[in-house]
Amino acid sequence: MATSQMMAVTLLTRAIEYDVVGRKLEALKLYEDGIESLLKESKAETDPKRKQHFQNKILEYMNRAEQVKELVTRWKSKGVISDKIHIVEGATGYGYGRIFGKYFSDEVHEILIEEPYVRDHYQICNLVMFCELAVSTCRNVKYIQLLTVKDTKNNNEQGRAFDTLKESLNKHAVKFVVEYSEHMHDRQVILSNGYVIKIGRGLNYFKPSPSRYCLGAFDYQFRECRETNVDVFYCPENNKS
Repeated sequence: MATSQMMAVTLLTRAIEYDVVGRKLEALKLYEDGIESLLKESKAETDPKRKQHFQNKILEYMNRAEQVKELVTRWKSKGVISDKIHIVEGATGYGYGRIFGKYFSDEVHEILIEEPYVRDHYQICNLVMFCELAVSTCRNVKYIQLLTVKDTKNNNEQGRAFDTLKESLNKHAVKFVVEYSEHMHDRQVILSNGYVIKIGRGLNYFKPSPSRYCLGAFDYQFRECRETNVDVFYCPENNKS
């Protein structure tokens, strides 16, 4: 069996397993990677019958991947309002623990972060801080996906930072995947236990610390915030735990 075919079988087998148990975000990524491997194998195949077999399988998996993708899309647009928070300009006491803590639980296996701007140093640090909270409080989280805009400047500092974070999360058995989109504006965090947290300013609602030696420099419960709204939705069909 060719290497690309073996890879495709491995990826697609795992995709089906994760699909069945409700890990839809990771399943979708595995379907896409597996289909890509099958396409390579199909193009290289010269036997007409085997080529047709590959094409039939590709169509089958593409149909299922599209169904999963539509399901994930529905998660983003459905749900009933569960909580609303208005953070006033200059307020303190709104660290990530307060915003996300009550929704981070053992039932969270996957997290999707839609955050357009994660390229400046402080934005990447905020992402790391969010991941620290997620890993420490969601004991069963296995997959964190970031959808963001690619930084075409700064000599790929963004990419190197994401690679470092990926290696770090991998040590805690959490897979970190980054996908880029040039046409995104929404800022929200989607949890596999059914909650969707939408923050007007996304993860970056903190003001800069006036000094490295004052409260709030490291513990963001003490950090002043910019004015923003937080809307929390609960989508029962999103809960696959």
